[in-house]
Amino acid sequence: MTQTLRRLLDLPGVADLEAKALMKPGYADPARRDEFPEVDAVLVEVFGLTAEQAEDVIRPHDWDGIERLSPAEQTEVFEAGGWDVRDAKRKPLRMLAVMAEPLALAMRGVAGALPEAPFVPEPAEEKSDWGSGLAAEAARFRKR
Repeated sequence: MTQTLRRLLDLPGVADLEAKALMKPGYADPARRDEFPEVDAVLVEVFGLTAEQAEDVIRPHDWDGIERLSPAEQTEVFEAGGWDVRDAKRKPLRMLAVMAEPLALAMRGVAGALPEAPFVPEPAEEKSDWGSGLAAEAARFRKR
């Protein structure tokens, strides 16, 4: 059975920030986060902490420093943890530089919280229609 990954892009406000980062790359620059308060607003809504609060959290002794990894390495670590942090073209999200730390803290239970996963029903089993042709033919035969 394959693991279903939760998509960071599907969380409230993340897709909007990703679109803004496409137009203004400063949105995705952690050094410029003071210029874009809506980034922290989304982080608080989604993870319950701002980027600054995430930086200030005391890390456990076995912390892997995911926030210092390259985006390609981060995507691998997050996928191992059940999160898809890529866009539709399978590239790391532009906002990953800002969101990686709060996401890592929340998914590991160190600080913040993950949003509740929406209920996704199991896919319905496909019904075979191999017998429907026989039933129709039987009905035609009875009419003769």
